[in-house]
Amino acid sequence: MKDNKNTHLTLSDRQIIENGINNGSTKTAIANVLGKDKSTICKEIKLHRTLSYKSTYDIDCSKYSVCKRRHTDNCNNECPEYQKYRCVRRDRSPGACNGCEKYNHCRYDKYRYISSDAEHEYRLSLVETRSGVNATLNEIKELGLILKPLMDKGQSIYAILNNHPEITYSEKTIYTYIKDNVFQDAGVSITLLDLKRQVRRKVSNKKVKYAKRQDRTYLKGRTQKEYTEYISNNPNASIVEMDTVYNDITNGPFIQTFKFLDYDLLFCVYHTSKDSKSMLNGILLLEKILGEDLFNETVSVIKTDRGSEFVLADNIEIRDDGSRRTRVYYCDPMAACQKGSLENIHILLREICPKNTDLYNIGLTSQDKANIISSHINSYPKEKLKGRNSFELLEFLNMDLANKFYEYGLSHIAKDSVTLKPYILRNK
Repeated sequence: MKDNKNTHLTLSDRQIIENGINNGSTKTAIANVLGKDKSTICKEIKLHRTLSYKSTYDIDCSKYSVCKRRHTDNCNNECPEYQKYRCVRRDRSPGACNGCEKYNHCRYDKYRYISSDAEHEYRLSLVETRSGVNATLNEIKELGLILKPLMDKGQSIYAILNNHPEITYSEKTIYTYIKDNVFQDAGVSITLLDLKRQVRRKVSNKKVKYAKRQDRTYLKGRTQKEYTEYISNNPNASIVEMDTVYNDITNGPFIQTFKFLDYDLLFCVYHTSKDSKSMLNGILLLEKILGEDLFNETVSVIKTDRGSEFVLADNIEIRDDGSRRTRVYYCDPMAACQKGSLENIHILLREICPKNTDLYNIGLTSQDKANIISSHINSYPKEKLKGRNSFELLEFLNMDLANKFYEYGLSHIAKDSVTLKPYILRNK
């Protein structure tokens, strides 16, 4: 048995954990082999295991297999026979589904622990914990307003923290913030000269720009890897790719684009700002146009990139009443090819909205103009559709969906009237 309780887990340690899970070993047994505390193994598995399969019906009732209501999506704690499912292997020891004999037939949520992925997440977390200022500007300002008057009275940082237990920052962290001029960036004049033992030292001219550590928790369980696994288990899922097109990041306008892969159909939503709330509203608009049932049928998966405007994954996936709206997955960084169908149709969009032009000046000023863009592009014949256009394919496969878009303002343009030039946005 190793004796390394005070050392970090290494890749080889994580490989031992993975092998232990595959063999059905308990967390205590794995901890004994590694010379670690059992709690360390528990935290490692829980923190770095990934959701490899999400139940289609979001079931978590132990009586699902014998329940007569199991196909009604009513498996929740309001059911009188509801009993929360507990898997000894998944929820206790070893804590993941690797090596489980029932893995291929289990209907419940499945988790896998992969040592290489766990090591990658650990290394990434080390980088993130050593960069940026882990606080908002308001939090820094509030802290500075507490410290400044007490420091002016000659109190040390230690004395202030001792008298103010509500301050959660360590003494070392506060010294670092003072040294890097973080308080000054937040509008509070605290410098090295305010410290009792720093008055004779030259004040540094170094300015460290405030940088809030980026929150990437929304990516958990929604990466390209999880997308591939989900589509493998659900090959009939209806996929919609999403992105944002614009020329001027400061002024807009912005076009939120949706590509329905089943119908090769483009739908554009007009925005005057590019933020997460606007993009969420664009999805809610699409749901309002289609209706909840048709949206569930045709937008079961949304694939997008990691732009800061698409971070509200939880709000996108789950409705206010707790029901599932869709599933969101994100491409890998710098991998636009993973939503290549949408990127290709952007080529046609750019013929109407060329780069390096003021989109307001060419007439892109409302949702009605965005509908004109969608109408002409979807009426344009495509070689891969054997000379047909997207509207013809849509009308053949899903007339209900076509009617919803036509009622909203899209129109099937006559073949000789299809135009992919900016001037169509100026016409009334």
